[in-house]
Amino acid sequence: MTTPPPFAAFDLERWQSDWEQRVEVNLADSGVDPVPLGALLDGDLGPLAGHPLHYPEVNGTQRLRERIAALHPGCRPEQVLVTVGAAEANSLVVQLLAGAGDRVAVMTPGYQQVRGLAANAGAHVVDLPLRQEQGWRPDLDALADAVRPGTALVSVNTPNNPTGTVLTDAELDDVVAAAERSGAWLHSDEVYRGSELDGPEAPSAWGRSDRVLVVGSLSKAYGLSGLRVGWVVGPQDAVEALWRRHEYAAIATASLSMLLAERALEPATRSRLLDRQRTLARAGRRTLLDWVAAHPDLVELDPPAATALGLPRLLRQTDSVAVATAIRERAGVLVCPGAYLGAEGHLRLSHALDPARTAAALDRVADVLTALGAA
Repeated sequence: MTTPPPFAAFDLERWQSDWEQRVEVNLADSGVDPVPLGALLDGDLGPLAGHPLHYPEVNGTQRLRERIAALHPGCRPEQVLVTVGAAEANSLVVQLLAGAGDRVAVMTPGYQQVRGLAANAGAHVVDLPLRQEQGWRPDLDALADAVRPGTALVSVNTPNNPTGTVLTDAELDDVVAAAERSGAWLHSDEVYRGSELDGPEAPSAWGRSDRVLVVGSLSKAYGLSGLRVGWVVGPQDAVEALWRRHEYAAIATASLSMLLAERALEPATRSRLLDRQRTLARAGRRTLLDWVAAHPDLVELDPPAATALGLPRLLRQTDSVAVATAIRERAGVLVCPGAYLGAEGHLRLSHALDPARTAAALDRVADVLTALGAA
């Protein structure tokens, strides 16, 4: 057999795949405590019984695409492609827009999927940094350097995983302007939109340029990760080009998942799901901030404005993989090494997955950090 080309593994997902089912407490996922099926349907499971388990509309059911389009002012259902989670949407965008030798600017820290996909395609990937010393705000000087003429793709994530940063309208305009000057497409991963803990819903990149693709999903702000429903919205010709690639990758999202997604995005249900997520995440953030305040010698944290995530900086250690491994082995708690998110010296902690056990799990984490610091 011919030797395959080098391939960079997706370290974060490999870490979670290896361990998330084998630990006592999982603080490594990136959403909130999942919604039970009965709660999504408000106790009425009847619609499921008569649903035909046949191939659905390949680009997404008409009703679901209408409801997704309604979240993006001026968008038409023809400008929406429903995918198998945001993961497929992101993969299709990179496949369409980035190839060998292309320059791709990716926000960091961040979920490393787009970075890894682009690198594996042979692209030259550069950082679009959020600066911790500026409260995890984008570095506009670095933006100008990263997004040079000829750049193929610029990728941002707002609200951001793992920092919780929400880009302002002005910051988004700066990114869009840089992309337009360079001739690049802008990919905006907005899967955490709706997870804001304070203030209004995060601004979207949608509608700011005719070379913008926006990705969303039901996994994070809605607590419905098991449905594996995501989407991408953009110019119709670009969406149709993504659709052609979707037919190779997945053919279609599961019909039953799309039926449930239609229910989730019905306005009243959507409001209920987002309220539930914010209630869980606000309580979890209080628990996390209390824990940080109780251990000022171990960690420090910029309070996140959105998401159910925290990214505390380790004050006694720098090797986040070694620390996360020790926490898993000694405390039975899974956390994410910051190294796998472009934030070495940090840990990513989910604080709304299992609210009843979060505080006790964090105390175990502190015990391990204390022991490592004393070693």
